Amino acid sequence: MLAALEHATGGLWPYLVVILIGFLPTEIWRFAGVVAGRNLDESSEIMLWVRLVAAALVAGVVAKLLLAPSGALAVIPLWGRAGALLVGFAVFWLRRRSVLTGLVAGEAALIVAGFAFV
Repeated sequence: MLAALEHATGGLWPYLVVILIGFLPTEIWRFAGVVAGRNLDESSEIMLWVRLVAAALVAGVVAKLLLAPSGALAVIPLWGRAGALLVGFAVFWLRRRSVLTGLVAGEAALIVAGFAFV
């Protein structure tokens, strides 16, 4: 059975599994959220709560990456990771709240810090 699957997909069956099991189930819920939230007022209490929860989740991920990194990020000392975060945040504000430029600048600073310690 696995050999037939391997032959039919040409070795791409792991990607097919990721799409079918990982992507599609979450995409269905995203679509349902868009449909359900279409008529919500952006200034309503529920939307304020959603924005605050999203911001808290992002802050939690950033704090974990900064204070308890794993893998290759753990090689960079705390001050290098914190410096990259500050660079990204400063560029974000200097470029009139541009997420893309802040992200690219922070990542560049992190890469420079990584090369300085490896």
